[in-house]
Parts: sequence; structure tokens; C-alpha cells
Amino acid sequence: MNDAITDVAGVRVGHCTVRRDPDVRTGVTIVVPPDLPLFAGSHVLNGNGEMTGLAWVRESGMLTTPIGLTNTHSVGVVRDALVEAVDPEAWALPVVGETYDGFLNDINGMHVKREHVFAALEHAHDGPVEQGCVGSGTGMICHGFKGGIGTASRRGADFVVGVLVQANHGRRGRLTIGGDNVGAWLDHIPLPGAPEGAGSIIVIVATDAPLLPHQCERVAQRAAFGIARTGGAGENSSGDFMLCFSTGNRRVSDADIARKLPDDRIDDLFYAAIEATEAAIVNALLHAETTTGRNGRVAHALPKESVSGS
Repeated sequence: MNDAITDVAGVRVGHCTVRRDPDVRTGVTIVVPPDLPLFAGSHVLNGNGEMTGLAWVRESGMLTTPIGLTNTHSVGVVRDALVEAVDPEAWALPVVGETYDGFLNDINGMHVKREHVFAALEHAHDGPVEQGCVGSGTGMICHGFKGGIGTASRRGADFVVGVLVQANHGRRGRLTIGGDNVGAWLDHIPLPGAPEGAGSIIVIVATDAPLLPHQCERVAQRAAFGIARTGGAGENSSGDFMLCFSTGNRRVSDADIARKLPDDRIDDLFYAAIEATEAAIVNALLHAETTTGRNGRVAHALPKESVSGS
């Protein structure tokens, strides 16, 4: 086990980091599920953001493409590149989520290009996942510290639940790790200066449990509790999008009979999704490094020694 979303068999993750001094701090991360299409469901905690393709996920209950993550102003190019990568002759509605990295990154420079999406897809692999200031997480800020990509996994009801987050949300004073309000006693570390509570988080949940679309939606909802356990609150200016897909029913066609986890066993999946989301956010913080970006702005890393006992 890698304590990562890739612990769900067949799931792969690829990054392409776009970093150039003095002010380019961005990139692309791609989550590649196996054997598309797959049953899926989504949840929005607060909607000040974008995740393309969700209307069709909700309507059909199916995820039909890899999932792209990037910055707010690069959603279009990532979506278009995924259309081309999946099949330039086929119909596609790619799922692409975003959070805003414009405090550290020259976001209006449009530095993410189609070739970066192709590179992330080419580098997608199972096994350990690089975390922190990598791929789409390069310029992200979380709870007043340097944030980015985090991942974790847990077991529930004899199945694996894996989570990957793009953490760019929260307020310093609310940061809670292991039940301790650590943000309240780390106020001596300078804040980056970005508006607190105005960021966003994307949560991708994968599981090998045989879930139907409405069950995927229920698991996606529970990821919001993992955000809350670390101090997130879905503030007014936050865009908090959660998507869950199941690899337990693969290549289901009209002629197939889909399997369904009994609802009286689903609570353990809820707990696993909550705990993996909480751990993924903490991992994003612990793996991130202090970053200087646009206009000399600095986002400090969370001091690992300060929370080692939490």
C-alpha cells in the first residue's frame, strides 16, 4: 500500500509541473481511472469554482474520461487537450477541476499548454504519488501555508478507498490536525497575504467497492467531512468539488448486471472517505515546500516538527 489513490487497483496519476522564474508556478495533474466508463457521482460543498463535465456525470452516472486538474484560467486548454488525447474523432465531455493559483503564479500568462496535458498523461503511473508542490498543486496555498497535491487511502468494508486532493483552501486559524487546532499557535509564521478562506479544494475519491452512481454520490458527499475535520468550512468564496468513481463495476453495458454493495455495509466506506480526505489534505501540507512566486510573494511550508505529535 502506498497510502495513495493508486492503492485502488488500476488507478494512475500523472503530473506535469510548469515552473519558470520568476513568476510561473503552475501545472497539470491527471487521474487516470481504469477501463472507462465507470460509475461515478459528485458533490459540491460550495460552488465558487468549476469542474467541467459534471452535468453529464450527474445525468448519466458515468465517468467517461480521465480527470484533469489545473489552475482556474487553464481549464479550457486542459479540457481540449483531453478531448484530443482520448480520441480526436470521438465525442467527449472531459472532467476538469480547478483552483486559483494566481497569488503565486502568473495565471493570466496562460502558461499551461496542451503538451503539458499530454506529458502528464504519458507520465501517469500507479504506485507512489508525488505530493505537495507538483503538477497542478505547484502554486496552491492551503490554510495559510503552502498547499498543493495530497493523497491517502484507507480500507472500509473490505475495500480500498483512495483520495487525491488539490488543496488551495482554508484559514490559518482554523487549521486542525489530529484534533489539535495547530493553526492557532502557528500565527508567528507570516501569512502569504492571499485572502483567507477565498481558495478552493478539489477531492477525487476512487474505490474498488462495487457502487452504483447514487452510492458514489453519497461517498463523495462524505469527503466534505474530511475537509471539515482539518478546519475547512466551504466558505463563500470557496469552490469545493468532490467526485467519486467506482472500479468495482467495470465496462458496464446495457446487457450487463451491475453489482451493488449493500447499503448496510456502506458506512465503513463513508468513514474511509472521511479519513482519507483528512489525511490527503494533511499530506499536501506536509509535502509542500516554501515557495516564492509572483511579485516576490512567499507561501511558507507548514513546519513539520510543529505537528509531528498531532
